[in-house]
Amino acid sequence: MSSESDSRADVRRFVVPPDADGERLDRFLVARLPEFSRTQLQSRVRAGAVRVGAELESRPSRLLVAGEHVELALGRPDAPAEDPCAGHELRVVYEDEYFAIVDKPAGLLSHPGAHTVGPSVSELARRRWGELPSLQGEDRPGIVHRLDVGTSGLMVVGREVAAFERLLEAFRERRVAKVYYGLVHGEPRFDTGWIEAPIGRSPSRPDRMSVVPAGEGREAATYYEVLERFHGFAWLACRPRTGRTHQIRVHLAHVDHPLVGDPLYKRAGPHSIRLAPEAPAPARQALHAGRLELDHPVSGARLVFESPLPDDLERLLAWLRAHHARGAP
Repeated sequence: MSSESDSRADVRRFVVPPDADGERLDRFLVARLPEFSRTQLQSRVRAGAVRVGAELESRPSRLLVAGEHVELALGRPDAPAEDPCAGHELRVVYEDEYFAIVDKPAGLLSHPGAHTVGPSVSELARRRWGELPSLQGEDRPGIVHRLDVGTSGLMVVGREVAAFERLLEAFRERRVAKVYYGLVHGEPRFDTGWIEAPIGRSPSRPDRMSVVPAGEGREAATYYEVLERFHGFAWLACRPRTGRTHQIRVHLAHVDHPLVGDPLYKRAGPHSIRLAPEAPAPARQALHAGRLELDHPVSGARLVFESPLPDDLERLLAWLRAHHARGAP
């Protein structure tokens, strides 16, 4: 192993030896910097303090190759790297030794990704409960399923391996019932309906999903019910039968009723109108995972959890009732 320290900038540099070929970046750093915890080093990686070769690397799980150069900027010894989770705490709805239900606010990541850094449910869960099973990937400790960063609401966190496996199976076999509440542009023609259309990666925008021709994507089905109609808008309850990436957002945009505030799927339908400038528009898509029903992974008891609407959506609904009222269907 070769390493050196730059005392002026407090930069640590290493060359990956042959016996560390294929090792995770965070584990490589922990072995060489025992004065720091794994969590501290992961936070530094996600904060952009590490380079592998000439590139910034934000993934603690990045697998190293023998001969690569790793550089960690520690900053001044008395100035620790910024903690991305500082000021954030999990809102825990339920917990036992097997799993937990948390209420994720909009803006909080489910877990960090290759191109996303910041506070996350996975990191906050690990800080609260210690090391968690990573059956969905080393960068996703405890994460049984995910919510988009701009979606608020209920998430399941697995705390014990066998229970985690049963929870994953329940999601795969569609034994978990989820209800999302969302505000869309336009008014659906019918009060209830199914949107059944396969979803795959967008061929023109790889950062997005889209409805694709049959046989090219994965089966996806979303049931919706109109809870309240406004002039130019509708408040829906959506019950996805499948769990594809961005499913509700893609399906609603596909039928020309995109979610209000959605930064990716904001195509305008033929009857869409914009919110007035004075409306309290949310700084994210108007979608909330408000109800979750599942079997306890050990006892088998059926459990139901609900999350109240966040303040930003409550304010917007109140404004629409005052300015766009039409009445319940």
